[in-house]
Amino acid sequence: MQPLSVNFDPVIFSMGPLQVRWYGLMYVFAFLIGSRLLLKLCKENYVKMAPERVDMFVFHTIIAMFLGARILFVFVYNWDYYSGNLMEIFSVWKGGLSFHGGFLGFVVVSLIYHYKYNVPFFSIADGIVLCSTPGIFFVRIGNFINGELYGRITDVPWGMIFQYGGPYPRHPSQLYEAIGEGIILCCLLWFIRKKVKYQGVLTGIFVMGYGCVRFVMEFFREPDVQLGYYFWGTTTMGQILCTLMIMLGITFLIINLKRKISIY
Repeated sequence: MQPLSVNFDPVIFSMGPLQVRWYGLMYVFAFLIGSRLLLKLCKENYVKMAPERVDMFVFHTIIAMFLGARILFVFVYNWDYYSGNLMEIFSVWKGGLSFHGGFLGFVVVSLIYHYKYNVPFFSIADGIVLCSTPGIFFVRIGNFINGELYGRITDVPWGMIFQYGGPYPRHPSQLYEAIGEGIILCCLLWFIRKKVKYQGVLTGIFVMGYGCVRFVMEFFREPDVQLGYYFWGTTTMGQILCTLMIMLGITFLIINLKRKISIY
């Protein structure tokens, strides 16, 4: 059977110099759905934030996550290239955003709201992890349409040929991540939400869970060519960052199970 060739046009339509791209649209879907879910959780008093602050919080979070995701990608994942092509740093429509950097951006905004508006940090965090997993799904679909972050060469029947990945079939690792990081984590978190009694426990489960899922997915995903492998030639940068996330998630769990601050 001939492998499916993935070669989508990343541009939905153009109006002169203005282009509307699938990648950007996926982010719009992610933040629209996430903001409505967060508003719902605030009205239920699950998140200790005044509902009227939600839209501004989401706006600030978008900016911080975007900056964090781009900065980490540029300086950690691909500085050798961008140091010689500085204007390319601003070409975000070509892709190049790091989830781990976006996560750090969210942490910064949540800490600011914690200190400025006296909103418990882990209450915000619990709400965000519930609202962000559907968004992760859409972003990974955007990666798939862009033909980026493709997987390693494979002979599995569902292997796909990507435009920038050469002539050989590869794992559709973007779809693996959409299912694992998006759908499965989303279902898990929303299923156990009402069973978790203390603030921050859900955050710990998400951070640890995402780290574990992404760590496994890295075995199917082609490592960044400019970085390659670390530690005996088998470990990717993504796995290094995910190991730190797993440790952070375990720390969050231990801290919040000891604090025992009730969600309601």
